Amino acid sequence: MTELRKRVLVYGYGNPGREDDGLGIEMAKMIQNWIDEHKLGCMTTDSNYQLNIEDAEVMSEWDIVVFVDASKEESVCEYKFSEVKPSDAKVEFTMHAVSPSYVRHLCEELFNKTPETYVLAIRGYDWDFKEGLSDSATLNLEQAFQFLTRKLAGWALIKKNLPISML
Repeated sequence: MTELRKRVLVYGYGNPGREDDGLGIEMAKMIQNWIDEHKLGCMTTDSNYQLNIEDAEVMSEWDIVVFVDASKEESVCEYKFSEVKPSDAKVEFTMHAVSPSYVRHLCEELFNKTPETYVLAIRGYDWDFKEGLSDSATLNLEQAFQFLTRKLAGWALIKKNLPISML
């Protein structure tokens, strides 16, 4: 039985010059290497220091978008994966940086597209002006990477029970 491949964008954001704030950027690099290794033309990554309103146009090209960012929230153990719902969008009064929910809202309003949208928040600990991830954040990144690659593999399948190496 044939299934359509999902077109997936993994969008990492953050500031690699602020230690663990670079988790989203690092995840995007790791995922792009994984995509290239498995020759998954239906997926790609993008990254930036912060989300912008222009990202709504980029988002409109994909079936699924996963935003990846560092989290300071203590309620996030290693990582947290959650769906962005239309009701999550809030009007924002600053355009210095926007949230994934607002980018999704703009995508729907401006381009009439509603990709499945998720946020993968990875717990960080150190935020000083310095490059490199803390040891604890690196462990969280690895766990989040294992989770996300399993999710991506599921979205990439075109036939039931087809191994990822066959794609």
